[in-house]
This record gives sequence, C-alpha cells and structure tokens, in this order.
Amino acid sequence: MNNPQESLHLNYSVITEYIEPYSRVLDLGCGEGDLLKMLIEKKHCTGSGIEIDQNNVIASIQKGLSVVQGDIDEGLKEFLEDEYDYVILNQTLQSTEKPDYVIEEMLRVGKKVVVSFPNFGYWRVRFYLFFKGRMPKSKMLPFCWYDTPNIHLLTIEDFFDFCKERSIKVEKQVYIKRGKISRNPFTRLFTNFLCEEAIFLIQK
Repeated sequence: MNNPQESLHLNYSVITEYIEPYSRVLDLGCGEGDLLKMLIEKKHCTGSGIEIDQNNVIASIQKGLSVVQGDIDEGLKEFLEDEYDYVILNQTLQSTEKPDYVIEEMLRVGKKVVVSFPNFGYWRVRFYLFFKGRMPKSKMLPFCWYDTPNIHLLTIEDFFDFCKERSIKVEKQVYIKRGKISRNPFTRLFTNFLCEEAIFLIQK
C-alpha cells in the first residue's frame, strides 16, 4: 500500500523538476505553503500564493511566505499578463467552481502553467463505481459524496480534450501510479486507465 504522504512528496518533486531556477512563481490553492517553500529553498524562486482557508494562510505566513487569502474562482484580476514565469494549481482544479476560467486566467498571468489532478478514469475508481454502485473513495479521492470538495472530477483524456479545444500546448506530462512515477510506454488510452494522478506543464 502506498503512503499518501509519500505520494504527496513525489508530487512536489515532479513539480519542482518542472520549475526553472530563479523563476517567479504563483501557487494557487497553496495550502500551508509547503510546495511554495520547497521551490523557494531548492530552486531559489521568488514566489507568492493564494489560499482560501484562513488557517492555511496564517500557517504559510508563519513560514515566512507571501500568501494572501483569496478565491481563485473570482479570477486573478490583480495580476498582469505574464507577470509570473509559472502559475501552479496542484490538486485543486477539481475543487474549483469554474475550472475553465481558472485555467484561462492562469495562462494569462503565467508564461507556463502547472496543473495536477486525480484521474477519475483510473481503473480502481471505475471498478468501485461499477461493482459497488457508489461514488468511489480512494487515497486520492477520500471523501464521501456529500462532503467532497471535488465538484468537477475529470480524467486524463478530458484534460487533453480541453487543451486541444482551446489550442493549449501540453509541454510535459508525468503520471503517477500507486505512489510511483509511471515510466511504462503506455498509450494514452492505457495511461488514462492505469494511472491515479496526472501532472501537466502547459502554455499558450
């Protein structure tokens, strides 16, 4: 069984590899700021974050980070076009009310965008729904249907379709399966079936 904390650290490591040193970074839905802190320390980035939960904002500030409270569904109007080298949305896309608008705003504000999300096309999720007839629960999707923050679940194929429809370039993608990076030469069809999480680097 994979440890959720190990999966989180792997997720951070992949995103950190995406980011060039000394970049300007904006982390949306940054939680307690752990990823942002890692990027500042390991990649010498200058960064800030936006987080809706007040307690998480306080925890981030106590770590010496520049984080403000805000709702990313309302957009990033206070930021200029290409103000940041990278804008990150890590494990938060599926909980936004207007994911298409959020991504559009990220691409406006950032030269490149990092997006990660749990893959609802993962085979265990499909089998759970098929055999149990209930909304799936897993380490990546641990909530009950009535208290989940995940309101726009999607699959890897859904995201590729979204990017194609909007002429968004997929520069890199990494897939995670049971707490490890999937290095098998899957076709996209099997990747969508076999992998739990996807981490994309996209740009206009």
